[in-house]
Amino acid sequence: MRTVVAIVLAGGQGERLSVLSRERAKPAVPFAGKYRIIDFTLSNCVNSGIFDVAVLTQYRPHSLNDHIGIGRPWDLDRTHRGVRLLQPFLGRSGSDWYRGTADAVYQNLPFAAPRRDDLILILSGDHVYRMDYRAMIESHESSKADATVGVFEVPIDEASRYGALVVDDENRVVSFDEKPKEPRSSLISMGIYVFEREVLEARLDEDAQARTSHDFGHDIIPSMVDRDRVFACPFNGYWRDVGTIESYWDANMGLLDDPPEFDLYDPDWVIHTRSEERPPARVLAEARVGRSLISHGCTIYGTVQRSVLSPGVVVGSGALIRDSILMTDTVIGADAVIERSILDKEVWVGRGAVVGYGDASVVNKLEPQRLNTGITVVGKRARIPAGLHVGRNCMIDASVTEADFGGATVVASGESVLASPARLATPERAAAS
Repeated sequence: MRTVVAIVLAGGQGERLSVLSRERAKPAVPFAGKYRIIDFTLSNCVNSGIFDVAVLTQYRPHSLNDHIGIGRPWDLDRTHRGVRLLQPFLGRSGSDWYRGTADAVYQNLPFAAPRRDDLILILSGDHVYRMDYRAMIESHESSKADATVGVFEVPIDEASRYGALVVDDENRVVSFDEKPKEPRSSLISMGIYVFEREVLEARLDEDAQARTSHDFGHDIIPSMVDRDRVFACPFNGYWRDVGTIESYWDANMGLLDDPPEFDLYDPDWVIHTRSEERPPARVLAEARVGRSLISHGCTIYGTVQRSVLSPGVVVGSGALIRDSILMTDTVIGADAVIERSILDKEVWVGRGAVVGYGDASVVNKLEPQRLNTGITVVGKRARIPAGLHVGRNCMIDASVTEADFGGATVVASGESVLASPARLATPERAAAS
């Protein structure tokens, strides 16, 4: 196999994840208790024998930079090759904030892949899946393609959310439409591409001079279909775009099925991550835990049902956690109830409070397109007063305090509570996100 350079696009804001991506890039959002979303892409690289990896960041990169570091958990801390974190920079003609995914690669290609004979593997850092990229690279080389697109079959009513492709009998791409209103196919792009270096460089040079959105899906791939050899490589395994609150919640809950939709325990394909040194989880005598993921450092006095708990979570005596995701160092007070909710890191819930109750059909007034499936989301370091009842499809902002609730005893379904601007996260606080 030729030398392959993987370029991971990890600069997206992920606005559809609401307050979860307010202070961190989407690839840095925690997943399955102990992981970050980007861990799956990085682990796929090293498990596929690819150790030359460039991660392109832009939006709030602090937590992503801190998480990846020098790449040691993925065996990417190497003198030659290894992982490199590349941010936008000023100082030469044409350098600026990235205008799109293609522009991000265009600005960094000379640094990410200086060798002219490299194959370029473009990856998204915000999907959850297990994939051996060697099979796709072999398909690319056997078809003598200029570009190969990883493709996945979805229900036709979901295809409009992605790039939809039509292929011929030899899997050559004959059309590519990014987020079409009426897709002609249920075959969609996974955001995974293999390129011949010289072809990619030429198309990026052309795109840089054109008035486009500088995006692979909108511009680069469609422009190549009629002039270059573009092929599709089907993928039949588990793959999830966790870019919405509902898909993120569904993917986490799917890990609790028996057997799980996605197997985190395969010894032949380890998902690597940066782990903190914490003691084992403690489940006390009065605790009840069923069909859940409990991370190290957790202390459980109450009841946890069908939920995912990150490291350091404390569930107080008499508390009930059901169908929920609780992130690192969140503390749930005695007799509190958390149902069908996502609580970010270091949230504090007071005694007897209830989060996630009432009418799930009332969509969020501030974010109706993001919070409309009955899931309530609580931002980092929010403090929920004792006895407060928070409805469904609610958004509790990061860093809210008891004072921000104004003495209310109920936050009705579909409502939001915002933090005082003076307490919004600073860059220093975001670094720990």
